Amino acid sequence: MNLSFSEFFNLSSKYKYVNDDQGTSNETETTTNFNLTGYADIPMSAMFSIQPGISLQGKGAKYFDNGTTQFEDNVLAIEIPVNLLANIPVGPGKFYLGGGPYAGFNVAGQRKVTSGNNTSESDLTFGNDAGDNIKSTDFGVNFLAGYQLSSGLNFGAGYGLGLTNLRPNSNSGTNVEQNNRVLSFTVGFAF
Repeated sequence: MNLSFSEFFNLSSKYKYVNDDQGTSNETETTTNFNLTGYADIPMSAMFSIQPGISLQGKGAKYFDNGTTQFEDNVLAIEIPVNLLANIPVGPGKFYLGGGPYAGFNVAGQRKVTSGNNTSESDLTFGNDAGDNIKSTDFGVNFLAGYQLSSGLNFGAGYGLGLTNLRPNSNSGTNVEQNNRVLSFTVGFAF
């Protein structure tokens, strides 16, 4: 079993909105944030391993309301991923490819609202009640690929596909769905 630590940034963190009542589907603009992850690499065979871990993820998005007011959400989430990896020896290391489910818990966040020359900031509220901005729990699937040198240094990329509708039920009279979409890049070291 190897213990690993990786950090870097989430290049593209955005929401995907689907409004069934209007028949529309669009993605918001991206924000740049961070990720910090620790995980155990447990070999299951010569080629496969399982990686349970814990991750601190910066997520969020930029989006416009009626084309004039810009909202920018920055959310801090704790994620617990469990990934299955295929490890293929190549050169002085191994190429890895895999994925698996995650459970995420939104713990803090801010919303910045810009309308014309006016800007305001407020803390996000988490829950499923009237007045909440975003749900507190997120479930999704990770997809990973990268290369690990025999020294333990590794470079990777991942995509987090949120499956939970993060929009609180009481926030809208219409059927609107909001999901996370996160493209991340990492540099890490396995001990």
